[in-house]
Amino acid sequence: MIGRIHGTLVLANPPEILVDAHGVGYEISVPMSTLYELPPPGQTVTLWTHLVVREDAQLLYGFLTESERTAFRAMIRVSGIGPRMALAVLSGLSVDDLSRAVAEQETGRLTRVPGVGKKTAERLLLELKGKLALASSGIQINDQALFSSGDDILRALLALGYSEKESNAAIAKLPEGVNVNDGIRQALKLLVRAG
Repeated sequence: MIGRIHGTLVLANPPEILVDAHGVGYEISVPMSTLYELPPPGQTVTLWTHLVVREDAQLLYGFLTESERTAFRAMIRVSGIGPRMALAVLSGLSVDDLSRAVAEQETGRLTRVPGVGKKTAERLLLELKGKLALASSGIQINDQALFSSGDDILRALLALGYSEKESNAAIAKLPEGVNVNDGIRQALKLLVRAG
């Protein structure tokens, strides 16, 4: 499996790009969200990748963030959703928007993506429920993002199996400026009482 590629961007011909890595040119299909963030040709680029092997082809898909790749992988596991449809969804929605749509079971956001009908949107929302909660906490390559304690508390609660909706409701009730450890403890008490 090719998990990551670092090389020189040779050309961008949407939705495909060509990246030269140590003398080998890789044709990679990318969502528009990644395409818009790429440097100009001739500059260095690093992409998280996913390789799809079929009888007639080996196709490589690339993403600027690990969270995009995680969302892509979750989508192509859904019955009837192929890599092209998954790329279309990621081209039309950010991972955070997709995660929010799944958490709130909101078909309207997905049906705005070209090629996604109501039934497809409903199937995606149903089968992705609980699988994208952690996707939005993925770390961007070369990103030195500092997360607030609220983000850390949310990730901890999601990892413990609570939904994004109930986790956010508990976090909203926490006192301002609470540290991560105390915040997790207090949020868990609130969630246990609510359950």
